[in-house]
Amino acid sequence: MIGVHSAKFTTEKDTEQLRKAVLRHEIRHPVVNDAEFKIFGAYGARGWPHLVLIDPEGTIVGQRGGEGIYEVMETNIRRLIEKFDKKIDRKEIKFRMEEEKTSGLRFPGKIFATADRLYISDTGHHRIVIADHEGKVQAVVGTGSAGSIDGTFDRAQFHQPQGLFADGEWLYVADTENHLIRRIDLKEKRVDTIAGTGKQVYGNDSGDARKVPLNSPWDVIAKDGQLYIAMAGNHAIWRMDLAKRTIGPFAGDGRELLEDGPHGSESFNQPSGLALLGDKLYVADSEVSGVRELDLDPEGSTRTIVGTGLFKFGDVDGVGDAARLQHVLHVVAWEGKLLVADAYNHKIKLVDPKTREAKTFLGDGKKGADDGAKPRFNEPGGLSIAGGKLFVADTNNHAIRVVELASKKMSTLRIELTR
Repeated sequence: MIGVHSAKFTTEKDTEQLRKAVLRHEIRHPVVNDAEFKIFGAYGARGWPHLVLIDPEGTIVGQRGGEGIYEVMETNIRRLIEKFDKKIDRKEIKFRMEEEKTSGLRFPGKIFATADRLYISDTGHHRIVIADHEGKVQAVVGTGSAGSIDGTFDRAQFHQPQGLFADGEWLYVADTENHLIRRIDLKEKRVDTIAGTGKQVYGNDSGDARKVPLNSPWDVIAKDGQLYIAMAGNHAIWRMDLAKRTIGPFAGDGRELLEDGPHGSESFNQPSGLALLGDKLYVADSEVSGVRELDLDPEGSTRTIVGTGLFKFGDVDGVGDAARLQHVLHVVAWEGKLLVADAYNHKIKLVDPKTREAKTFLGDGKKGADDGAKPRFNEPGGLSIAGGKLFVADTNNHAIRVVELASKKMSTLRIELTR
């Protein structure tokens, strides 16, 4: 297995950023940086993913683009194994997996702040860290190994968890790579699965939340007994009735496009972050580098605030279609506006949903880990606000950054973990 990384976004062409992504997603096969699309073009690829099957003699057996083609590939690989089993030495080739050394968190994806607590998705360690605003750890939820086990804090397991939302004694978790929604009972110190089957399915079924399969849930947020889910893998927004324990699509037709319209007919592009502002739901629509606005009324619709298409991105402050972001991952409401994690621009942007203006709030566009009045980030992925402070999950810096909103001065939170 050889991965060919043909980058769409400018930041993804950077070999160091690619190295971080390989480590973050625990990819254990070699990856070539095809920054100039030479390999992509040579094999006639037209989109992502594109798979090419080559036999041991160097002959192209076949190729296929798109998702959900595992069974086709597996069948043909098995045929090739039977054909060449006695002709070649099929001993395993082992590659050394480079490790990313960190002193605490590892690729934190999201964060949720309350008046006195921080809930952190320690995504690279497959666990949830609970701390106070000074960074003192109060609890660690999960063993630190990938899995999907329910139970007590020291026994439970997650697999690259992302979005979090705290509601009283409940903490809801988008357990992304397990394709599950988990609920943490903060009082009883227990984790339970409340939605998903553990299988990744490209579908739009509705019904019993424990019987309907999910597809890469990336963020969660609750209002009036309804849990809204950024279902990145299905390019849609789903909704779960927490009392009835039912789940299903709420907005989006499953196509990866930038289309506005009534719920069910609009299209999203790997939605990765959610925020509530008044009676509207806002979405970080990552693959179109956009911000979308949804009515909470099931009979409502979706509108685009920022973003113009899958291949239109950049770092441009402006109004409406003139503004450009690059692979946004989260949004949070602040003083009637939105702060946006503009991940690949290493910035936090301020977006006004009424005027559609987007402008730089923090960061100079260069990756870094600088604190103070001129801060720098490295692909920030999560945002939350409490007590006049903006908390940022600065993913590639393995850090939680704290911004005093009144002064815009930033510091890095010191979090000490013993396991």
